[in-house]
Amino acid sequence: MKRLIYQVYTGERSALYDHCTQSVKEYADRIGAHYLIQREPILRIQPDIFLTERKGKTGGWQQIGYLPIFEKENAFAYLDSYDQIAIIDADIFVRPDCNECLFSASGTDCDFAGVIERTMPLTHEYQNKIHNYSRMQYSHRQISPLFDWNNLGANFYNMGMMVVNKSISKYLRGDTPEKFIRRPEFKPFVDGMGPWKWSTDQTLLNYWVKKENMIVNNLDWKWNGLFSVNTEIKGCNFIHFFLKDHLPNHGENVEELMKVI
Repeated sequence: MKRLIYQVYTGERSALYDHCTQSVKEYADRIGAHYLIQREPILRIQPDIFLTERKGKTGGWQQIGYLPIFEKENAFAYLDSYDQIAIIDADIFVRPDCNECLFSASGTDCDFAGVIERTMPLTHEYQNKIHNYSRMQYSHRQISPLFDWNNLGANFYNMGMMVVNKSISKYLRGDTPEKFIRRPEFKPFVDGMGPWKWSTDQTLLNYWVKKENMIVNNLDWKWNGLFSVNTEIKGCNFIHFFLKDHLPNHGENVEELMKVI
């Protein structure tokens, strides 16, 4: 089995991202996986400037000329060369004593593996945020029926960490990563129209996985522990320092962060 861990780390350097990506590289070495980090933008996806409603954080694309949130889909270009690819955000830290293999946990009898956010042990406040986020991103009549709903919202995956097997290639239908992102059905997500003006690739990928009725493996929450909102963070293999700008000192005091996980 050929396995790859793929990360994207473009733009300004960060002490937190440096620390996290180094931990992922070391983890790849421990489990015998190849490791590749993308340092420069490749896809450079842009929304339609005449239609986009993107503002704020996801609207900063005007300054750099592209949407970095869609760069990690470039990992799909390597599916011809690998049996399994783990796509891991640059803000995820892997514990140095973690030797459990993510790829083995994901298995090969599925197309996609990830952690459903509402299954994580989360603070009550964040559970409310999941509920509101679900309504905003997934309740549109075109996509709502694709999801299972309960009192916490939709069963969407947190796409900060995902594993795709070679079998997912059939759903790309020969598209390059850029052509895939630019499919007409994804245009509202990319352009940030209506309820998706704040969306990232997470919405697009969840829609894709559900619409294609892919074979999925719902991973244990220990593979994607959301820092500050996961109530069992010490039981997580992967610590996801999401919402970096809301962390003390924007997450740059790495030593202090490591003390509380």
